[in-house]
Amino acid sequence: MRFSVFISVLRSLGPVVIGISLGFTLSLLSVSWTEEACPLEGKEGEDVASGQDGLLKGARKPSSISTGNDVESEEDFEPRIVPYKQVQPSAPKKVFRAKYISTELGMRERLFVGVLTSKNTINTLGVAVNRTISHHLDIVVFFTGSRNRKVPHGMFVISHGDERLIWNMFQTIRYVLDHYVNEYDWFYFVQDDAYTEADRIRELVEHLSVDRELYMGSPEEFIGGEMEGKYCYGGFGYLLSRSLLLRLQPFLENCRNDILSSRPDEWLGRCIIDYTSTNCVSEYEGLEYHHYELGKNSDPNKEQNEKFKRALTVHPVSDPEQMYRLHRYFSEIELQKTYNEIAKLQAEIKNVSVLAFEGNRSAQWPVGVNPPFEAKSRFEVLKWEYFTEEEIYSCIDGAPKCELRGIDKLDVAEVIDTAIEELNKKYMPTLHLKKQQLINGYRRFDPTRGMEYTLDLQLEVVNQKGHSRSITKRVHLVRPLSLIEIIPMPYVTEATRVHIIIPLTAEDRSYVNHFLEVFASNAFETSENAILTFLFIYDPEEAQHVNHNDIFIDVKNQINVYERKYPTVKIPWISVKTEIPSQIKFMDIISKKHPVDTLFFLAHVNTNINAEFLNRCRMNSINNWQVFFPIHFQEYNPDVSYHNQPPPATVDLVKDAGHFDRRSFDEACFYNSDYMATRSRMVADVQENEDILESLDIYDIFVKYSGLHVFRAVEPALHQQYRYQSCNPKLSEDIYHRCIQSNMEGLGSRSQLAMLLFEQEQGNST
Repeated sequence: MRFSVFISVLRSLGPVVIGISLGFTLSLLSVSWTEEACPLEGKEGEDVASGQDGLLKGARKPSSISTGNDVESEEDFEPRIVPYKQVQPSAPKKVFRAKYISTELGMRERLFVGVLTSKNTINTLGVAVNRTISHHLDIVVFFTGSRNRKVPHGMFVISHGDERLIWNMFQTIRYVLDHYVNEYDWFYFVQDDAYTEADRIRELVEHLSVDRELYMGSPEEFIGGEMEGKYCYGGFGYLLSRSLLLRLQPFLENCRNDILSSRPDEWLGRCIIDYTSTNCVSEYEGLEYHHYELGKNSDPNKEQNEKFKRALTVHPVSDPEQMYRLHRYFSEIELQKTYNEIAKLQAEIKNVSVLAFEGNRSAQWPVGVNPPFEAKSRFEVLKWEYFTEEEIYSCIDGAPKCELRGIDKLDVAEVIDTAIEELNKKYMPTLHLKKQQLINGYRRFDPTRGMEYTLDLQLEVVNQKGHSRSITKRVHLVRPLSLIEIIPMPYVTEATRVHIIIPLTAEDRSYVNHFLEVFASNAFETSENAILTFLFIYDPEEAQHVNHNDIFIDVKNQINVYERKYPTVKIPWISVKTEIPSQIKFMDIISKKHPVDTLFFLAHVNTNINAEFLNRCRMNSINNWQVFFPIHFQEYNPDVSYHNQPPPATVDLVKDAGHFDRRSFDEACFYNSDYMATRSRMVADVQENEDILESLDIYDIFVKYSGLHVFRAVEPALHQQYRYQSCNPKLSEDIYHRCIQSNMEGLGSRSQLAMLLFEQEQGNST
């Protein structure tokens, strides 16, 4: 009995005991055993420790820390300080960043358009294609075998120098692969005898996936029918994806050498099918490439075919007139489609607004336009302008009333006509309304929505029976702000050297000393990247005595003083003789003495020039794109603005100290190449009338002849001291009148002049 109990207990505890014993045994075997002396006092302990030296070096105590010398005890251990050595920084690697963010991020534009034209048609059909599609698309490039010397204005033309059709197609594809394949996702090629509805082709590619190898157009069988597959007929144009062109790129030379064809579209189709196995399709993922073949002498307005109305391209187009008629027809269709979409959206907004918390009041008028601006304080209240059909009671010069003319008069007339038209739409055929007169008119510009108008109209109302009566009707109108676009501008930097041109007459000599002092501190001492040039203007009588009585001798001596003071600075001057000091005549001389890429800043000697303005001159003047005409801050006559008070050393930019002189066009920033190109366009007019050089200034010729952006804006960094201009009556009437107005407005503010008159009357009365 007892034995059986013992056996049962052993069975349950036996594995545990065996496991513990085995683990203890293995742990003992893994430890190296050493003899360790007991700690003794005095010398005996030291001797014993020394006697055990050989054993101590041979083993390590469990759970002990190894040191550099195991003989030493832990109490004798001294930490060793490792000196910190600073790592010498290596020269930073120069990081090359892309010029544009889109380049660095790999972003591409959507559609590239290439138009296949010829020397005989580029000035007719080519121009018509450019005028009908270029303003709807990002880029349009014309490819031709050879071209005339004169390229039509506003067209980007690539000439391959050969009239062979297959060679031109090969060169066109290779040029696109070399220059544009990394910038665009889709490539559309079309002949110049086809009309393209640009908005529809752009909408088509917006819905196509960019990673598909797609060859899309009007499929045609190969001539003879021996080859399988279909190519895209060139007359209706075709789309090629970027992926397809990249896959075709290594085999393009093989296609040129191996494929024989008489038609460029067929040659390209065979090349694509042979090396990419991609056939032309007219439909892809539910999207169709609609096209229409136009009959001879067809009138677009008489075409009733639905296929024609849906077409992306229409071919063939026989002459430019037919191209323009097609463009008008399809533009009217797209415009009406846009109007219908707007009306549909307005109806949806009205329906949804019923369910809003405020009901229909939440739908602002006009529907879809931003709500009116709400002022947070009295300083933000928008000002209403009162006007009639002949006068406006808010003038630029501060006068209480002035004549309504120019663009303002056209604006008022258009608003009144629109009001009458909308009223007739609402009340006809029951009533017919005719305008008798405008009683009151109010307008204000709301930056959140556009120009708002309130009109009180006196109308003649005629019913269906012919009876009429006169009524007064108040109407509200809004001219909404149109779609705001970001206009891409060419890349410019602040590293361009500015050549500052200062014309000097005999009356301007007294301002030279102050000008040089200011310019030296702002430019010479800071090593500004600018060159100062003086233009000495002599009249014929002064020029005769220049050798023994030079009127500019003191100025030239001052220039020599500054050149000695600043050895790295050279101040050149140019002398001219003329009876009438014309800006254009001066610039003709200066332009010939400088390279075409020179950036000019034409200024007056009374202008204070600093680095801040010179940088803006560089940024706002863009070669072959834009010229800059700053409006300087003109100080008032100190005898008026600081009457009976000493003027301050520095004048602040406040309304009582001066004003921005909008009458002055003396300052200008532009490139020499832009001036030369503009000047060349004046040749015919100058031959007819030589006096035109004296009746125009630099601003006028850029506006009338250049085609560039003329950027004119107030410039707070450009100050001018007060001076009375000597207006030359020999110049044109417009320039002379502007000069007189500038002198009058530069005397002082209206309140300052009124105060002087008041004091004068008070003095006379006493």
